[in-house]
Amino acid sequence: MQQIILTYIKQLSPELATFIVAMLPIFELRGAIPLGIGLNLSWQQTYCLAVAGNIIPVIPLLLFLKPVSEYLRRYPMWERFFNWLFARTRSRSALVERLELVGLILFVAVPLPITGAWTGTVAAFLFDIPFKHALPAIALGVMIAGSVVTLASLGVVHVWSL
Repeated sequence: MQQIILTYIKQLSPELATFIVAMLPIFELRGAIPLGIGLNLSWQQTYCLAVAGNIIPVIPLLLFLKPVSEYLRRYPMWERFFNWLFARTRSRSALVERLELVGLILFVAVPLPITGAWTGTVAAFLFDIPFKHALPAIALGVMIAGSVVTLASLGVVHVWSL
């Protein structure tokens, strides 16, 4: 699957590739920022494209996750998927449950594989955080994560160039 994605990404401009990779739930910022820097975009341009790309899916997810999941759960395959997704997210988001908005910001800000904008959006839904509060909290978390990944990527690029 990753090879198929990489084949299509190589055909895009560096800017569009960075933006699209940031939108994908598996890669998000953790993949988009090293990609953009590796494609010789400036770190500033890479950061802005990756943050924007990572925030874009949050809006429809926050707005439509509830009605779409309720509709699809009528089918056994989707029922199993949403049960798995919600149980997995709930088990990993105690910080959000305990600290609410601050927890959501921190949960999204830590650039680890089980965190990020996508999982943070599911956590906001599970803990009934309203859209008007969830979107700014997730966006702030994405900006912090983007800063961390950018600094780490620049450090890695600098070390590799020595």
